[in-house]
Amino acid sequence: MRTTIIPAQITTVEDKIAGNLNFTQIFLLMTPVLLTTILFAFMPPTMKLAGYKLCLILIILVVCLVLSLRVKDRVLFNWLLILGQFKLRPKIFVFNKNDNYLREMETEVVKEKTKIKKVNIIKIISKKEQKLIEIEAVKFLHFIKDKNNSLSFKLSNKGGLNVAFEQIKK
Repeated sequence: MRTTIIPAQITTVEDKIAGNLNFTQIFLLMTPVLLTTILFAFMPPTMKLAGYKLCLILIILVVCLVLSLRVKDRVLFNWLLILGQFKLRPKIFVFNKNDNYLREMETEVVKEKTKIKKVNIIKIISKKEQKLIEIEAVKFLHFIKDKNNSLSFKLSNKGGLNVAFEQIKK
């Protein structure tokens, strides 16, 4: 069976029910109708129009109309839900791996520290030692140039470099 991966931007498209309105907007626009009938039927004087009923109905209508507006391609009601979840999230974390509470800590008693001055030691190479180093470098170059000798480099398991000099036996 053949399967394909659907990109995220395709799966997050909202369904439009009527014109440019989605389900949330239609629900928010139908809410004043339901609440108006409940107010009209059950608030005193029942089944009669009163001034306070009219004020409550207008307030509910304006609130629902404002909540059904879109801001940055989202319904304002959804933005309020996101803001509410952000404000209600826990702000105190119970566990912190860096916390020292109820841990057995190893402590060392530090005695008086004595101040030690660091002195830079400069080793002066004498001319004799310098000539010996040059002679060793020349011998090494002759050793490498000789076809009967081999030089190999191998990496060790711990990341070191092993150098091996061998004479090829014929």
